[in-house]
Amino acid sequence: MERSAMRRGLNARHIRFMALGSAIGTGLFYGSAAAIQRAGPSVLLAYLIGGAAIYLVMRALGEMAVRTPVAGSFGHYASRYLGRYLGFLTGWTYAFSMMMVCLADVTAFGVYMGLWFPDAPRWIWVLGIVLFISALNLCSVRIFGELEFWLSLLKVLAIVAMIVAGAGVLLFGIQLGDGSGGDASLSNLWAHGGFFPNGVEGMIASFTIVMFAFGGIEVIGFTAGEAKDPKRMIPKAINSVPLRILLFYVLTLLVLMAIYPWPRIGSQGSPFVQIFSGLGIESAASILNLVVISAAISAINSDIFSTGRMLFGMAGNGQAPRVFARLSEHGVPWMTVLVMALTLLLGVLLNYLLPNELFLMFASLVTFSVVWVWLMILLSQLYMRRSMSSEEVGSLCFPVPFWPYGQYLAIAFMLFIFVVLAAFPDTRTALYIGADWLVVLTLAYWAWVRPNQAAQPELELP
Repeated sequence: MERSAMRRGLNARHIRFMALGSAIGTGLFYGSAAAIQRAGPSVLLAYLIGGAAIYLVMRALGEMAVRTPVAGSFGHYASRYLGRYLGFLTGWTYAFSMMMVCLADVTAFGVYMGLWFPDAPRWIWVLGIVLFISALNLCSVRIFGELEFWLSLLKVLAIVAMIVAGAGVLLFGIQLGDGSGGDASLSNLWAHGGFFPNGVEGMIASFTIVMFAFGGIEVIGFTAGEAKDPKRMIPKAINSVPLRILLFYVLTLLVLMAIYPWPRIGSQGSPFVQIFSGLGIESAASILNLVVISAAISAINSDIFSTGRMLFGMAGNGQAPRVFARLSEHGVPWMTVLVMALTLLLGVLLNYLLPNELFLMFASLVTFSVVWVWLMILLSQLYMRRSMSSEEVGSLCFPVPFWPYGQYLAIAFMLFIFVVLAAFPDTRTALYIGADWLVVLTLAYWAWVRPNQAAQPELELP
């Protein structure tokens, strides 16, 4: 038996922790090592700047989601306010980004499992997690929400514990016991080449990983279609997240680089696990490895959830095959789960063929895709405002702050990230692939969607 409408099974607790947990995952626990190697301690400034821009994106999305909570979220808004063509590009580019995020996350999962089983091939763990997550996503949205709540809570508690433990290490001046030399001290933030050891250019280069780390936070837009009270829950979730994310990222990495000199933080495994191993606390390292594994599972879970809701909304307005609009008896878009599972099986093959070369490429592709999506969110909100009367603007329940200059600055920043991708050789390929992806989508739109557009009703938001 198939349903035609999604169930509103997510409560405030689910949404708040989904929004928080979606941006605290592989990008922090694993990708932060690559960002640190590029920027050194100045990566803290990169996270502050990127976090401010993301907050403006979230507020723009929140303004639209509270005004019109619909399935498909920002893909639907882009179609309505920017036109079907850009809506089509936005929706499918987001689906593409979620596929790339999943591939990055399952790759990281295989790396994490290597701590405990160094002799086992990585692809075996990747295959296992793909099958588990695919089965989980066929359950009801309430089960999904409950799992995300507990996984996100575990991540948050682990980060808090790490900050408290790190502060204790700094306070009592405990020396690292792995032969790295030197005491744990705030001076590590400038004692190894200064705060900008690789110059401002190094900090700019880190934006690729930094923005990847924030990817996923837009999942809150999809919860509006399944939230019990979106007009109350969405603002609370958005307002509770930015400060916490900045604290978790900035404060956590500050402690990380203070107790362990940043040049010693490599990209083999999670830097958080490396820290506790370096302190000689092997049991804590194993426990933390369990946490980062949970974070990867949570991220993959959220990615499949988001992709399903995006394609469900697009199928409803003729921008995706109608099969994506079919729901199971639990109210789940099951076809998307199947497609994502098949995509992740590709990750199994890639981890078998190229086990050590995947993460940065996937991260760069995701950065291109999510920055494009964030740019479309900002432009959609901008055009929505311009189409509204002063009375309608005055009646908005959750208006963006710093209008309109904050939006202009955020748009300029997103365009700047594309320049960053083009400026560095190791991320330039991702920009080329992303541009080719948009060309392919453009051809698909004019060959498939545009000819059938006359048969589609004019897209209106409720």
